[in-house]
Amino acid sequence: MSIDRVFEALASTPRRKILAYLNEGEMTAGEIGERFDFSKPALSGHLRVLEEAGLIVRERRGQFVYFRQQPERLANTLFAWASEVCPVAGPLKRESQGRARSLRAPAAEGGARDDD
Repeated sequence: MSIDRVFEALASTPRRKILAYLNEGEMTAGEIGERFDFSKPALSGHLRVLEEAGLIVRERRGQFVYFRQQPERLANTLFAWASEVCPVAGPLKRESQGRARSLRAPAAEGGARDDD
């Protein structure tokens, strides 16, 4: 799943509305379809694009298929994109990685940190 698929999925107003509905909780395809004025094949296509982008997942329970949002996928994608285009992201990322390495080093050596 690439960042391009996520942004392609978000480019459609109906798909953004579907995500907004699913933000409130899981729904069946029928419950989603009741909120739109397009055909079942069109709804199926929108759900497929969202699913392929990793923004929603489906689960079959009996005769119904339930859809739910994957909010962490959207948040991670948007954060990754923003950090790439943000002019201060590179230095901040390097600083965070450096701090993480320095915190791991004393623990790996068996030493204790005395930062207090």
